[in-house]
Amino acid sequence: MIRRLYDWTMSMADHPRALWVLAVVAFVESSVFPIPPDVLMIPMILAAPRRAWLIAAVCLVFSVLGGMLGYAIGAFAYDSIGQPILEALGKGDSMEAFNQRFNDVGFWAVLVAGLTPFPYKVITIMSGWTAMPVGTFIVTSIIARGLRFFIVAALLWQFGAPIRDFIERRLGLVFAAFCVLLVGGFYLVSHL
Repeated sequence: MIRRLYDWTMSMADHPRALWVLAVVAFVESSVFPIPPDVLMIPMILAAPRRAWLIAAVCLVFSVLGGMLGYAIGAFAYDSIGQPILEALGKGDSMEAFNQRFNDVGFWAVLVAGLTPFPYKVITIMSGWTAMPVGTFIVTSIIARGLRFFIVAALLWQFGAPIRDFIERRLGLVFAAFCVLLVGGFYLVSHL
């Protein structure tokens, strides 16, 4: 099933309404869809490099909007289903402690998930579930998704097709290493 979704997503790059399809894919990927918008974004930018910034902007806007849907799913599903079950099991207080720990590092969780291959939808839903401040969630999502999509667009715009293999295979690792260095740097600075 995933392979068919991937193939369908790739086939949409040549569609006359590819930008709208990209908007839908970026939106639903942030909350439920398993295929990242990069799969559609990369061939679209290679086909029309002059539109790289517009394509990245569409990914950014609709990914953040989709992230807000994921946040709402986490917020409303937890209140109606998760919390009553945990309270019946006597674990309501444990969840409060977990929520506080998650929200203490929530900025970093959203940033890392937004930049790396880690499924962003997991963090969007968890952010709503733990009642992370909406402002923090939105700002961090804009930063993370903006960096991710605009860096990919810039690389494709500058280097074209030769950079495609690097982006598809290794860019996630580069982003992950960048996040580790960034978090490690902040940790060192705060403890010196």
